[in-house]
Formats: sequence, C-alpha cells, structure tokens
Amino acid sequence: MNAAEVTEERLRELIARGFKFVHPRDESGHITAIVGVRPHHNVIDVVQLRTEDDAVALRLAGDTADVLAPQRHSWRSAGPAPRVLDDMLNLPDVTAEMIEMPSANGHWIHTGRNRAKWVPANSG
Repeated sequence: MNAAEVTEERLRELIARGFKFVHPRDESGHITAIVGVRPHHNVIDVVQLRTEDDAVALRLAGDTADVLAPQRHSWRSAGPAPRVLDDMLNLPDVTAEMIEMPSANGHWIHTGRNRAKWVPANSG
C-alpha cells in the first residue's frame, strides 16, 4: 500500500471514530488542508493535513476557542500524514476516570496503543 492509500485508510478509521472533516479553501477555491475534529469528554482531537508530508494532530482542552490556532495542547504529533494519523489512532481516548483526576496532581502519559498511565506530580 502506498502512502496515499494508507492516508486514505487512516482517514476512514478516524471518520469511524467520530471525526468530522472540513476542507478549508483559499481565495481561488483550492483546498488548503483537510481538517478533522472530534470533541469528546472534555477534550478536542484535531488533525490537519496540508500535504502528505506535512500533517499535525493535537489533543486540546475542551474549552479551546480556536482549534486551528490553539494556544495550548496536551498532546501533539507532526510529520508525514500516515505516521501522524497512526499516532492519533493510537492515542487513548479520554475516559471519565481521566477527567475526574485533578491535573494539578499529575498527568496522563501515552504508553502504547490505546493505553495511558497516570503519573503523579513531584512534590519537591
């Protein structure tokens, strides 16, 4: 499978997970990116593909005002589209347990495909 086919397959997997896609255009009407957004629990997952070699995926706070120009993110991947899309597909979904855990006392880290681990903050 070539990179374009892998990218297309991964985009279908993201759609199956609830991502909604838009295609921003420039003044001439040409597509400038493929942007997928999936709000869930208290976060927003965003994928932006500008070219096959220039993609970005982010996990943002649920109250982020501008998902295309966020000020902060809790997770990020950038690079070739197939790898970035795989990274997003492997990112664990946020669960109610994660939301209830106060972030001031630690944070969740990605440890593998659909897995995360809570790491307490150091007190000293």
